[in-house]
Amino acid sequence: MEVTCDSCQSKFRIPDDKVPVGKVATLPCPKCKNKITVDNRKKSEDAAESDSYDASDKPFDFVEEEAKTALICEPDNNILNKMSAVLTNMEYHITRGESTRDVLKKMRYHIYDVILVDENFDAESPDSNGVLLYLERLDMSIRRNIFVVMISHRYRTMDNLQAFNKSVNMVINPKNIDDFDKILKRGMTENDLFYRVYKETLRTLGRV
Repeated sequence: MEVTCDSCQSKFRIPDDKVPVGKVATLPCPKCKNKITVDNRKKSEDAAESDSYDASDKPFDFVEEEAKTALICEPDNNILNKMSAVLTNMEYHITRGESTRDVLKKMRYHIYDVILVDENFDAESPDSNGVLLYLERLDMSIRRNIFVVMISHRYRTMDNLQAFNKSVNMVINPKNIDDFDKILKRGMTENDLFYRVYKETLRTLGRV
């Protein structure tokens, strides 16, 4: 459900399960800490329809409507922590994937702005990486709005040919992880320029 803070007017999305059906709850605004009252009494009739999923699979409990989100699928804690620090500084809300199954569940409920995937994440070989295969088959109307980074020991950083071959936006070699901040921002800028005309055309046609 969507709620609005009466104090700062910020809009947020919260899972329905966080407010008991048929009850009124008070939650603190993540932005200004003002109390937000959420009335869930009107939804008691629809409660039965919400039993088909496990709410714990949802990656975020409370995310601002315009917030940027990132998903990291990286088994190496050193690399993961460095990427997390950069994304946090860029004001992304971060989710860490535990396994392919865990990641696919998270993507079922949320479309991330940025996804970083180690080609060896929960896979016997890079070519059998379940997360990358899922993203490769994702509908283009959704996929084009996600910036996908593949972490690879096999390919050089910013290898555009391999990025195209693997259906990702950018490749980063772990040996360059200390420059992750600059590399990521450069890749995002180039991607935005590449898609700008295309997206503006779609908006004109009313397709986005």
